[in-house]
Amino acid sequence: MTLLKRLFLGLLAVLVLLASVLVVNMLRQGSRQAGVAPLTPLVLDAGPIAESVAVAVRARTVSGLQDPEGTVAAFSTLHQHLKVRYPRVHAALEREVVGGRSLLYTWRGSDASARPMALLAHQDVVPLAPGTEALWKHPPFSGRVQDGMVWGRGTLDDKSNLITQLEAVERLLADGFKPKRTVYLVFGHDEEMGGRDGALQIVALLKQRQVRLEFVLDEGLAVTEGVLAGVKAPLALIGLAEKGGVSLRLTAKVAPGHSSMPPPAPEASAIGMLSAALTRLDHTPVPGGIRGVAADMFATIAPELPLAQRLPMANLWLFRPVVEQLLAKGSATNAMLRTTTALTIVNAGNKANVLPGEASAVVNFRLLPGDSTASVTEHVRRVVADARIEIQVLDTPAEPSRVSASTAPAYRLVERTVREIFPDAMVAPGLVLAGTDSRHFEDIADNVYRFMPIRFKAEDLPRVHGTDERIAVAQLADMVRFYHRLLSQAATP
Repeated sequence: MTLLKRLFLGLLAVLVLLASVLVVNMLRQGSRQAGVAPLTPLVLDAGPIAESVAVAVRARTVSGLQDPEGTVAAFSTLHQHLKVRYPRVHAALEREVVGGRSLLYTWRGSDASARPMALLAHQDVVPLAPGTEALWKHPPFSGRVQDGMVWGRGTLDDKSNLITQLEAVERLLADGFKPKRTVYLVFGHDEEMGGRDGALQIVALLKQRQVRLEFVLDEGLAVTEGVLAGVKAPLALIGLAEKGGVSLRLTAKVAPGHSSMPPPAPEASAIGMLSAALTRLDHTPVPGGIRGVAADMFATIAPELPLAQRLPMANLWLFRPVVEQLLAKGSATNAMLRTTTALTIVNAGNKANVLPGEASAVVNFRLLPGDSTASVTEHVRRVVADARIEIQVLDTPAEPSRVSASTAPAYRLVERTVREIFPDAMVAPGLVLAGTDSRHFEDIADNVYRFMPIRFKAEDLPRVHGTDERIAVAQLADMVRFYHRLLSQAATP
């Protein structure tokens, strides 16, 4: 046997062995989906539920509205609607107004030794983008029920959650259900502005009362369809954590001058110096990768993927660089892997023939759990590598949340309930890219989860905080079924 032939056979043997290892690794990683039988749907009349959401939408509870009297009236209108529509809730639960307009309902359980739970939603909505009102199919605060949809600002974020939680409790009370575990319903009024006067004040009140929660469930991720490439089945993501956020201002200062005599080196001007720094930042992202929540999510999804994707995901020891490179090409998947860098504001100059003495820019970072304001600021200093550029932290940064456990009984309960109500969906842990009121509850809760029992397609995502926000009437019924089932199971430990 020639040397060349022996080398060829040796290489072939190595390739066969490698292929065998890859396949065995893949097959060893079986499905992580909970084996749960679909639940017989709770019989509901979706019409009144849709009308309740519509009435809530008509109350213009806009965060930051420069109309104090109008804001007070809008919240009062919403609160009165809740009292009228949910009489059993208001008869059986303790109701407190906190921070002026936030609502805290307490449904006392019979077992004082069982740790309470909390469901969260928020009453406030974001304002309309200037000049976009005419683009809406139906007026944004009309609460129009048409074509099987409820239309209007807040239908997705977050009045549908608020209303369907109350619908579920009202139904349970009508059926004579009595919880063993105390249940809190927390409806903040300023979530879109950080929750400082709402959720934070409620947490302070509960902490003063020495309340320790088993778990919290708030808005966040949802049942997505067609959002993650390669995943054909609906994917229900339960948020274990949420990103933080910090904005840094970069400022370059030089002596101003006349445009007829610019400095020979472009980076000697304020604009040139700042531009070079921003280019370096844009081309040098904060290091990331498949770790933490992302690793948990992809490990759960991998066994359900087609073979071509399942094989490399099951063998990251070999394919990690390639997989991470591919994931980094998508905006959503890239945001799951790292702290993102976004150049958002640039200011310089005020006259065409004057070289400005100062140029500044704001760069926004959404912080991955594991990163921090301090670590990202150090990253910026290292990448900018220019002592002439001043770096300043703006406002009050929001550090990333704690990561809750995907193995805790509370997570398994939420997972099982999702599978019962949405039997066609697979369930996986996920990371919430935006902020919610739930982050304020970390000090008083063992675990905090973020999930909305709503189906989202890719075309629905721009409607959140955007134009033509709407929700299907049939979805509202499923939301009530989800909360009804979750409460009936969670409140009887």
